[in-house]
Amino acid sequence: MPRRPTPDDTPSYKGWIRPGPTPSGGLAPEADETLDGLCGRWRIFQKAKGHRFSVDDLVTAWYGTTWCPRPERIADLGSGIGSVALAAAWRCPGALVHTVEAQAQSAALARKSIQYNGVADRVFVHEGDLRDPEVLRGEAPFDLVLGTPPYWPESSRVAAAHAQAVPARLEVRGTIADYALAAARILAPGGLFACVFPNDQRDRALAGLRAAGLLCLHRREVVFKEGEPYGIDLFAAARSSDLPPDFETRAQCPEVEPPILIRHTDGSVAPAIARIRLAVGFPPGI
Repeated sequence: MPRRPTPDDTPSYKGWIRPGPTPSGGLAPEADETLDGLCGRWRIFQKAKGHRFSVDDLVTAWYGTTWCPRPERIADLGSGIGSVALAAAWRCPGALVHTVEAQAQSAALARKSIQYNGVADRVFVHEGDLRDPEVLRGEAPFDLVLGTPPYWPESSRVAAAHAQAVPARLEVRGTIADYALAAARILAPGGLFACVFPNDQRDRALAGLRAAGLLCLHRREVVFKEGEPYGIDLFAAARSSDLPPDFETRAQCPEVEPPILIRHTDGSVAPAIARIRLAVGFPPGI
């Protein structure tokens, strides 16, 4: 009996027409995995109880590919299951994308999703530690480097129940400062580093960028729910050495863009995030 189509198989979803190419397919999830919609008709393999992609990943890919002037070569640091890299590849169909991930099981899931979506000829997963100066050296430089660092020191939060999800939350293999240093090392002249970090640790993120020789050009806050203080910040930074000495002052960097609200107090989707979700081929939710 043929498999019944799921909502992710169909060209439309609740009145929204899915943009972009149809994936190659041909792979199925294991018993402990799910296969979920990502961008347009592209899908991603995830552990059912492990690390799963979030709005943080989608908005980071959107922010980086929006502000980078020419994203022809893209790197994703600490790429996990490949959600940021795949979203960037979907947005930039001509780009070559290289990722670095230390966890073998996450890297394996990313490769599976890459094959499923038919982009194994231009999206490549490298297993390694992003803090290693040799990582991606043979592939650098990159026009755009993306990063979704873990948010908290190991001792400050309870570890996730699934071991695969722990490094996605806790600083097991590097901090925001390590991500910034790695980005500065592999950026092409005039390239851009885009990352995400909690809004209550904004100063820590800006300090990490500056210590790596990066100037934050743009910053934008994402508020999860109206009236609640906790959210995330998106940052877009360039190497200071690529810019005129007085650029920060004359260009009034960083530009602080209007906040993006995700949900109103009644739980409804806010217009701004609906437009961004549309821009990355994710159901807008309105």
